[in-house]
Amino acid sequence: MIIKNLLQGSGALICAAMTTLPLLADVVETKNGARIVGKIVRIADSAIAIETDFAGTIAIKQSEVTSISTDAPLSVRLESGTRFDGKISTGPGGAVQIAGADGTVTTTVAKVAASWMIGGKDPEIAALERHWSYEAAVDISGKNGNKSQLGTAASLRAVLKTKIDTLQFYTAYDRQVTDGTKSADQFKAGVDYQNNFRGRTSWYARDEGGFDRVKDIELYNVAAVGFGYDVIKEPKHIFTTRAGLSFRYEGYKNPLTTDVKSAGLDFGLAQEVAFKASKLVNRVSFVPTFEDFGNYRLTQESFFELPLAAPSWKLRLGFSNDYNSQPGRGVEKLDTAYFSRFVLNWR
Repeated sequence: MIIKNLLQGSGALICAAMTTLPLLADVVETKNGARIVGKIVRIADSAIAIETDFAGTIAIKQSEVTSISTDAPLSVRLESGTRFDGKISTGPGGAVQIAGADGTVTTTVAKVAASWMIGGKDPEIAALERHWSYEAAVDISGKNGNKSQLGTAASLRAVLKTKIDTLQFYTAYDRQVTDGTKSADQFKAGVDYQNNFRGRTSWYARDEGGFDRVKDIELYNVAAVGFGYDVIKEPKHIFTTRAGLSFRYEGYKNPLTTDVKSAGLDFGLAQEVAFKASKLVNRVSFVPTFEDFGNYRLTQESFFELPLAAPSWKLRLGFSNDYNSQPGRGVEKLDTAYFSRFVLNWR
């Protein structure tokens, strides 16, 4: 009888514990009646990120949320700038109540600007902090037989990025030798700065210089300033257009070729689409001169990046084009290159 009572008592305790388990979690309820149970990671950029057991971390639009409750205190910042630490619960009429050591604040879901873990950093402040990221890429290709070919290419890129601006430094060198004759010998280095001063609208300044010995260019330089607009600006998809003024210089080794020294226009497209573990990148630049709009330089690069076993290493497959509408004497207008490169990313 005693054993039976103990078993019954234990069973009741287990049932009570199982009944209360769902309560010991954060809960987000939406307008369509969904009830998501998990752990609220943060509230930022008008979305609530909640970590769940069944779907990982998901983001819910704040405008679709009717109530929030947490089982542990969070740091909360309201639209007014007021910061409060406490547990979040749903009050009468769907009001949001934040209960802390200094009392309770009542507000609405829409007026909660951000939240983060106690002792952590406000997402708005973290987004404005500058941090460097780096990438190094290299590929070596060769072929023996009817034709002998050896190609080497390397590039470096350093990016300093915040929520409102991006500064990039980059450099690259490409050399290809086929049957003892150089088919590519090009170096470039540049800097690019973009400032999103108003939502999707930005201003930019860039400068790129280098040489291309196969095209007989001893030195070239393109400097440009202008404005940009993010046609698409989503967490995993950015599509930016640019338009501005430029100054283009190309100095040729052959004295019979007229050097290019002219102001002109500057147009650009940049797209980056992030997938679950890979990404697609497209970049296009078009620089015509005012003296002759038929005299222009068009460059393009597209690649698909795949992850390797080590998280910092990637495989990049793509192609690029460098088109000069009025090249030097005896030089082809278009250079097309196909590449497969190993890329190392780090911070």
